[in-house]
Amino acid sequence: MPARPDTGPDFIEALARGLDVIRAFRPLRPVMTLSEVASATGLARPTTRRILLTLAELGYVRQSEAGFALTPRVLDLGVAYVRSMGLWDVARPHMERLCARTNESVSIAQLDGPDIIYVARVAVPKIVTLSVQIGTRFPALPTSLGKVQLAALAPDELEAVLAQPTRSGLISRWQPDVAERDAELRDVRARGWALTDEQLALGIRSVAAPLRDGSGRVVAGINVNCHASETSVEHMVEHHLPLLLQVAGEISADFARLGTVPHEVVAS
Repeated sequence: MPARPDTGPDFIEALARGLDVIRAFRPLRPVMTLSEVASATGLARPTTRRILLTLAELGYVRQSEAGFALTPRVLDLGVAYVRSMGLWDVARPHMERLCARTNESVSIAQLDGPDIIYVARVAVPKIVTLSVQIGTRFPALPTSLGKVQLAALAPDELEAVLAQPTRSGLISRWQPDVAERDAELRDVRARGWALTDEQLALGIRSVAAPLRDGSGRVVAGINVNCHASETSVEHMVEHHLPLLLQVAGEISADFARLGTVPHEVVAS
């Protein structure tokens, strides 16, 4: 096989050839003979044989009378990548696309007692903006991010959570009584998303949707926030909300897939 173009002096050809052999196995070609692998990779038969036997020794390939086949241990190569990523790394590309399509900042926060804590954010430069960074804490109830998570709690749990004092140091503009609070959360629960219109602070509007894990449990919220002087409630609901709901579904699906990744793959 000729040398690969555009490779540097530290390039390890033997490693590249081993990966070529692994990639040669396709869905319609789960078992291949030595000659078939050599033909698919363009490698000489002796080289192909040594690579296959090495992979077999390492547990990535199984040899039988019909030929060679990959083993489940190959999954380790992909699983290592997924394991190295946090939930918010998984969410970030989706957040960046939503930010680009709305031209507004996008955030993810998780519930911590009666507060929310921001765990991921993609911001756009604005003259007037909400001062938020990773770790920022706000009271949950007057925020869209908090509402979608509080609405998912059982009644007893909700009461216990909201009985705790906020640690945000902020006093929100919206101070509902129990009846108004419960009516608001019922609406959020029924429609599956939340809106806040200057309830936390003057000039700040946002719309949020829940993020769920593979069991359907709400694990966080994602929102689009804007300044009231720039974006109307109608535009947020008609334009931003459908995009937000789509992205929330995509991130939740990725979270569910991440949850199915095995902690250890055992070769059979």
